[in-house]
Amino acid sequence: MAYIDGFVLAVPIANRETYIKHAEAAAVVFKEHGALKVVECWEDDVPEGKVTSFPMAVKRQEGEAVVFAWIAWPSRQVRDEGMKAVMADPRLNPEETPMPFDGKRMIFGGFEIVLDA
Repeated sequence: MAYIDGFVLAVPIANRETYIKHAEAAAVVFKEHGALKVVECWEDDVPEGKVTSFPMAVKRQEGEAVVFAWIAWPSRQVRDEGMKAVMADPRLNPEETPMPFDGKRMIFGGFEIVLDA
């Protein structure tokens, strides 16, 4: 059964084009290691919440936008093997290819699909 990795992060608005280029390069690596699809979404209608919200979850600061992304994999097993390979891939080494956002505030997790209508 297909498997999804989900991500929510805050990216400086000034880094939008840099982020998109970084995401495009990363998508190539993820797909080479088994991902079926990589989707990146830039904030458009993301309200502040009173109790919780996307901006609150990533501690969005002035001048930042929320990015919502997901990666589709054919199965959890392919994802586990693929993610391990992605993390070891030198093209995504953060020392050589720094992330254009604060990775400490990124939320991520793996999800089993229970409905795909």
